[in-house]
Amino acid sequence: MKTLKLLAVLLSYPSVELVAALPELAQRLNAETALRSATQDALAGLLAELKREDLLDLQERYVAQFDAGRATSLHLFEHVHGDSRDRGQAMVDLNALYRKSGFVLAVNELPDYLPALLEYLAGRPAEEVHELIEDCVHILRAVGERLIASGSPYAAVFAALLDLHGAARLAAPKGAVKAQAAPSLDEEWDEAPVEFGPNAAAHGAQQSRPQFIRFVPKNP
Repeated sequence: MKTLKLLAVLLSYPSVELVAALPELAQRLNAETALRSATQDALAGLLAELKREDLLDLQERYVAQFDAGRATSLHLFEHVHGDSRDRGQAMVDLNALYRKSGFVLAVNELPDYLPALLEYLAGRPAEEVHELIEDCVHILRAVGERLIASGSPYAAVFAALLDLHGAARLAAPKGAVKAQAAPSLDEEWDEAPVEFGPNAAAHGAQQSRPQFIRFVPKNP
């Protein structure tokens, strides 16, 4: 589950602290055996870009990628409720789940922000992790495939989440920008020391946790 914390860090707003942590992130991600080799290569590409590019450019691209529209938003409820009243109540309910477990959000951070959810799950039992990821896996897949279509290296994080969950890999949409081959994590960093989804009802876990968190629209 520690890998979820690493992926949460990679999805966060680029900062001096993030860039400084890249060698350690590379080392730890390279040791994650649940990741497919293609996912490892894609993560290496993302890490290389974060290491190589100017920080201001990285921040500008991050905002353009994740904050300029709903299609690739990192706020999960935007993909379900949009700006409707239901989103507000879903936020309250998700925040209540966090507080019940002693998890405190950063100042001004919304509870449906994916890095926040991943950080929360990094400290939870494996069964709960599986349940919540299963519930929102369709959102992760949709966002990941949109990122592939736009040529964004951040698609690697979503590929990694699907790998950890044991789900089918991301599919590159027709006409997607083909990324250049990236070196392996070791080569690039060798100097480094709830109903979320349509099938969620099929899982018995739905009876073992609160039912109020919804990541698909309510039926009319």
